[in-house]
Amino acid sequence: MLSAPIPPHIVAIERPRESLLTYYLLQAITANVAFPFLFPYLYFRFHTMRYRFDTDGIHMQWGILFRREVLLNYSRIQDIHLRSNLIERWLGLARIEIQTASGSASGNMTLEGMEDPEGMRDFLYSRMRGTHDEQTEHAADPLATVLHEIASELREIRALVERPRV
Repeated sequence: MLSAPIPPHIVAIERPRESLLTYYLLQAITANVAFPFLFPYLYFRFHTMRYRFDTDGIHMQWGILFRREVLLNYSRIQDIHLRSNLIERWLGLARIEIQTASGSASGNMTLEGMEDPEGMRDFLYSRMRGTHDEQTEHAADPLATVLHEIASELREIRALVERPRV
């Protein structure tokens, strides 16, 4: 069974919002002494951050010297959290932390600078549930059929064994 197509407004997301750079600047300013080290890191992180949403999952990449790329399949998603502090809410931002069953305490992927974090969360939940439902549907139907056949054959064997001999 083919999965539903990705909505066009989700596919169009490739980069974070510009207000994320403002948040990064404010974050670096509050670091006081570390500003000369922290801001260039956050600046290049913002300018190299790319997202791609397709039928398989979420692709996220960033970095110049140390390039990181993360692919997270929808079927691996266990939980989704929206987090935002006062400044992020003021700028209209939220972090979407996506967790898998890997066992780590922190989110396995954090999407930053999304236009509509609540809508993105709902989209990810629908993909997560849809993927699990498709897997369960495909796995349960043939398995249930085989198990019913085995159970009926075992009943027949039991009836033959328990039948009184003449």
